[in-house]
Amino acid sequence: MSLGIGKVTNFCFGVMEVDVRIGILVSHPSPAAQNGAPKLSDIINVVMADFEIIGASERQAAAAHATKTFYLETFGCQMNVHDSEKVIGTLTQQGYHQVDTEEAADLILYNTCSIRDKAEQKVFNRLNDYKKLVKQGKRFGVLGCVAQQEGEQIFERAPYVSLVSGSASYRKLPEMLVRLELGEKRITGLDDRQTDETFETEFTARSNQHRGYITIIEGCDKFCAYCVVPYTRGKERSRTSTSVLAEAQRMADSGYTEIQLLGQNVNSYRDTEGKKSFAELLAAVGEIPGIRRVRFTTSHPRDFTRDIVEAIDAVPTLCDHVHLPVQSGSSDVLHMMQREYTRDWYLERIAWIKAAKRKISMTTDIIVGFPGETPADFEQTVTLLHEVQYDGVFAFKYSPRPNTPAITMPDSISDEVKSQRLQILLERQREIQRSNYEKHVGEVLEVMVEGHNQARGQVIGRTSQNKTLNFTTGQPILPAGGSYLPVRVTKSFPNSLVGESVA
Repeated sequence: MSLGIGKVTNFCFGVMEVDVRIGILVSHPSPAAQNGAPKLSDIINVVMADFEIIGASERQAAAAHATKTFYLETFGCQMNVHDSEKVIGTLTQQGYHQVDTEEAADLILYNTCSIRDKAEQKVFNRLNDYKKLVKQGKRFGVLGCVAQQEGEQIFERAPYVSLVSGSASYRKLPEMLVRLELGEKRITGLDDRQTDETFETEFTARSNQHRGYITIIEGCDKFCAYCVVPYTRGKERSRTSTSVLAEAQRMADSGYTEIQLLGQNVNSYRDTEGKKSFAELLAAVGEIPGIRRVRFTTSHPRDFTRDIVEAIDAVPTLCDHVHLPVQSGSSDVLHMMQREYTRDWYLERIAWIKAAKRKISMTTDIIVGFPGETPADFEQTVTLLHEVQYDGVFAFKYSPRPNTPAITMPDSISDEVKSQRLQILLERQREIQRSNYEKHVGEVLEVMVEGHNQARGQVIGRTSQNKTLNFTTGQPILPAGGSYLPVRVTKSFPNSLVGESVA
């Protein structure tokens, strides 16, 4: 395995502490790579020695070419984060070396998000900030959702960009990199809803040594009125359960103890082999020896079935947490959003979760100020918070997105009103969370150690319900990252818990 470079992180290897950057591990290289497969520069040098087809200066240039550097910045969701891990692994396998600043890189890449206008503008601001580096011969590439959404228009808006690739085309990255290295100025990878292929690679540069992502389904077929994802991520296409379980097994063999299954609508998974339902796949991953926690995100209410709850009850390694985005508590607004369910239909799924043998934590997403949302509609969303008792809410003001049906709807709700509604909703939810988190005081919960807060003298942990639990320990040596410890909760806040190790 090899190490990539990025944000500074410390890792311990035996008795020697090595300072690396971001802790990117390119795991599970091919047998050829493990046996010392020659690099591009080695092959070129052999050819030159045998056939004397080019001189010393060309050999030096070829060797330098094989160690080109890249910088990658990621915007957006966990899917983007994991896509970047796979992109980094692919680039590393192609002979590139990751650096932690734009200035140090030959190739500068931005993996983008377009779910909201603010996220989209960030990448163009970043491109504008660093366009001066073009004079130094640096190349720029835009990846992800903005790339798929804007396509070749990016070349017009930022002429110094050389590569534009949506996520559905990442499997073609090696080919596109070769074209880039040969001097092409405008390269596109803009596969859309026509592709049936997923991006699978054994060269994944995982950014965490203990917790890892596995994408099991890409794309979306739901076409909610406000959402750009079906247009930027393509149609729903699932991996085989065999390939998912093989990747999970490799991760367990490499020492990973927590796996998170990902998808735009993860529970819309359809095994192309016809072997396993989503709930059965969840259970199968949870039963792999060495795996202690399995999470999944994000679920769509339309595909949330009772057997998912039954699996969480039956398999202890499946985390007792469900993220189930509702978006609005009003059936009228849900209809305008094209969510294809009602408030009562959603609450039936919540009832399944609440009836589980285990106490399952629930979180959600909410949009306020959708076109046509009345004060009464908004009040129904607020009452839903109290009825469900979520442990967390990700709430946003409606933002019109290109190509979506909602962009043609009259938006008569002012930004001021949207902001007021958002503030009211967040304040109500904060009080709910304050009450919910207080109930944990006195309990002993198992946490996975994520890090240390030196200033506060605390260890940072996370519970199986995805709650942050910062704690102290009486041991002279702090627990290592990735270890699991029982912690007694002594204090609570609306967004976190505090405790003491009982180990």
